[in-house]
This record gives sequence, C-alpha cells and structure tokens, in this order.
Amino acid sequence: MKIFAETERLILREMLPSDDEGMFALDSNPEVHKYLGNKPIKTIEQSRDMIADVRHQYIEYGIGRWAAIEKSSGEFIGWSGLKFMTTTVNQHTNFYDVGYRLRPEFWGKGYATESAKAAIKFGFTKMNLNEIIGVANVDNTQSRKALEKCGLRFVEKFEFHLWQVHCDWLKITRDDWEKL
Repeated sequence: MKIFAETERLILREMLPSDDEGMFALDSNPEVHKYLGNKPIKTIEQSRDMIADVRHQYIEYGIGRWAAIEKSSGEFIGWSGLKFMTTTVNQHTNFYDVGYRLRPEFWGKGYATESAKAAIKFGFTKMNLNEIIGVANVDNTQSRKALEKCGLRFVEKFEFHLWQVHCDWLKITRDDWEKL
C-alpha cells in the first residue's frame, strides 16, 4: 500500500479494492451527489468499478484520486487528490484537477481543504506540475471556499457538460503556490 501524503489528521493513500464498502457508503449517499449532477450509485459492484478505474489511472498517468483515511479513527472518509483529465472540460484537455468527495458526517471539519493542500503540494513538488485546476458547482459555495483556501483563484464560470450544471473554474500555478 502506497501512502502519497500525510497531513496532521489524514493519511492519503492509494485506493485499494478493500475500500469498496467505504466507497459505496460515500457514493450511494444522495447528499454527496447534490452538486454533482449525477445519480448515486446503487450497487457495491459500481464502487468496485470506480476503484478499478482509479487504480488504472495510477498505472496510466502516475496519479489518481487517493483514499482519505482519518488518522484518529482509521476510517475511510472519502477521497481526495489529483486526477489527470483526458476529457475536454471547459475547452481544456489533458490537465490536472484537484478534487475531493467526503462522507457528509465529515463535512465542515476542514478535511477537504487539508487534503487538497496536500494534493497540490504533491503536484508541484513531486510531479513538477505548472498548474492545477479546480472545478466547483456554482451553488456549492463550501467547495469553492475550500479550493480558495488552497490558493486557487477564480477564472470563469462555465457549463460542465459531464454534470450538466454551471460551475466555477479555478486555477493555481506553481508560481502562485510558491508565494503562499
């Protein structure tokens, strides 16, 4: 098991097939999908497929979302990290996106910001990236605040075709990150 990053309260490690129940608890919850424009998953098999896709991203691109584990409980609280986006989003292709998805009982504790900061640091220091993008539904003000606390700056609003919702496009460059 590879640990990509560790924060004061979180272990951010590779997603494992054994995370299937935690992933199902996360992605079968309608509250989690409120701003995502898609529907919650219905079967554990769907969570296994998602984990297999993330694990394939590790091989294909050297990065993918990480399992977020709360240190104090050892519990899978969701995922966070970078993803190499090969589909076109807001007229951009082949870029690195920072994102997170947490179970509702872990919202409001600063875990999204904490984990995203670790992912951004990893991207700039270990992967030598020049910029990282963040996307948030325009109605999900908490997610946008978390991205802004990490240093991302608003660029523009756009319609995210994958979610079929209006979103904010945010960005941070290595130069801006180094000045934080």
